[in-house]
Amino acid sequence: MTERESAADIEACAARWVVRVDQGELPAGETAELESWLAGDPRRLGAYVRAQAGWTLLDRARVLGGEATTPAPARPPSRRALLAGGGVAAAAACIAALFVPRLLAARYGTAVGEIRRVPLADGSMAAINTDTTLEVAMKPGKREVRLDRGEAWFQVAKDAQRPFVVESGPVRVRAVGTAFSVRRRDGGSEVLVTEGVVEVWSEGTGEAPRRVTAGERVFASDSAGAARPVPASLEITRELAWREGQIVLDGEAFGAAAEEFNRYNARKIVIVDRGLADQRLVGWFRTNEPESFARAAAASFGGRVTVRGDAILVEAGTRLAE
Repeated sequence: MTERESAADIEACAARWVVRVDQGELPAGETAELESWLAGDPRRLGAYVRAQAGWTLLDRARVLGGEATTPAPARPPSRRALLAGGGVAAAAACIAALFVPRLLAARYGTAVGEIRRVPLADGSMAAINTDTTLEVAMKPGKREVRLDRGEAWFQVAKDAQRPFVVESGPVRVRAVGTAFSVRRRDGGSEVLVTEGVVEVWSEGTGEAPRRVTAGERVFASDSAGAARPVPASLEITRELAWREGQIVLDGEAFGAAAEEFNRYNARKIVIVDRGLADQRLVGWFRTNEPESFARAAAASFGGRVTVRGDAILVEAGTRLAE
């Protein structure tokens, strides 16, 4: 004897059908499958209509999630289905439990050398640096951003009821309405604040959050929490020049500058003579012009540049070799 389908199974199946219909017109074969499923048990029509109603209640959540804003209308299977009633709230709760996390989360990524500006659903804006991944979830009580790797600058829309929290490994950065950047580094994350105030801490360390104000920077270790913030107002504009596709050097070592350029390019600068790495440089360069930078740097200290495939080799010249 075949076991009778439970009400919970019917509701779950109805929810899946509503989602499939909502994504676009069903092929003929799937339409026939849906009609056959509906005809197979008198309880299914009511479940289908309740699922449609619950899905409609989630339209606002779909917009917040940044997904398609013009979904294909779900066709009622029959006139009889329009008369089915009751259980709308239960169906909505069921569908919400299954699908709201997906609807409210959006994932963004950049390739090497790519820089993106992304408007977020709450009115905030994120500038995403090279080789970075972000996941954004707009929840009722909190706006959550996970920075898996890379760097991003956030201009946060004010919403006192929903703090904006960036998770970068164990490091947490919390703000309400402000502007700041987070860069994931080995063993921790660096935070620069350009506007307002943020709180920075590391989960599991037992350390109290550090307040970091506009014009300050702080490094938060994964294992030891946030250090004492230090003034950085003169450095912040230069260090965030990547938002405009620029690298600005003001006395940085050639080795560190080369590493920075290598973040943005498949063609890598290779310092053949390591004694050159400590040479200090000043200048303004485009992030996507590593060879121009290498030649300008080499000229400043008498070195020479050789390009071999994707390697830009920098060696000591005659003057330095003597």
